Amino acid sequence: MNYPFITIEGNIGAGKTTLAHLLSKHYNARLILEEFADNPFLPKFYENPKQYAFPLELFFMAERYKQQKELLQQKDMFQTITVSDYLFTKCLLFAKVTLMEDEFRLYQRLFEIIHQQTVQPDILIYLHSPVQKLQMNIRKRNRPYEQNIPDEYLFSLQETYTHYIKQHNIKTLFVDTSNADFLGNEKHLKVITEALEKDYTHGQHYITLP
Repeated sequence: MNYPFITIEGNIGAGKTTLAHLLSKHYNARLILEEFADNPFLPKFYENPKQYAFPLELFFMAERYKQQKELLQQKDMFQTITVSDYLFTKCLLFAKVTLMEDEFRLYQRLFEIIHQQTVQPDILIYLHSPVQKLQMNIRKRNRPYEQNIPDEYLFSLQETYTHYIKQHNIKTLFVDTSNADFLGNEKHLKVITEALEKDYTHGQHYITLP
């Protein structure tokens, strides 16, 4: 394995956590999962985005930093690979969509200070799903506070992610997950594991599922 730190990213409902669990099991890897349920501002944000966006994003950034710092600094002699279901830069991408301009400028200054102390992944797997499928997945997992997420919000996040993927320099596997079923179709997971056996240059590399 040429990529000891694998990160999975994508929009809300893209299947990040599902794939992270499967890859962790496949590689006997240490697993880092975003603890979104601990954020007390999340249900409030979906009810009143303008009022709760800033504390929501600030809480997420603090928790993500704490989690990554603790787990990535621990050395595990039995697990040499780490799989995470989020990229720390996610903080800035979501904040760009949710915050007002003056709030975002302040948030960005805090992010730049903290980001310098985090570790970039060796490879990023970006799961790209159409908004219609994202909404289907959101309804299926049935978290009450997510059931009224507007399409426009998901479209904005999608555009922000896509723009970031095109600009950054991390080795990235861009996976079209329109018809993905990592749990039910072993071939789909095999495509990902076989892709992770190859060497890549920096930038995007498109992966197609059968």
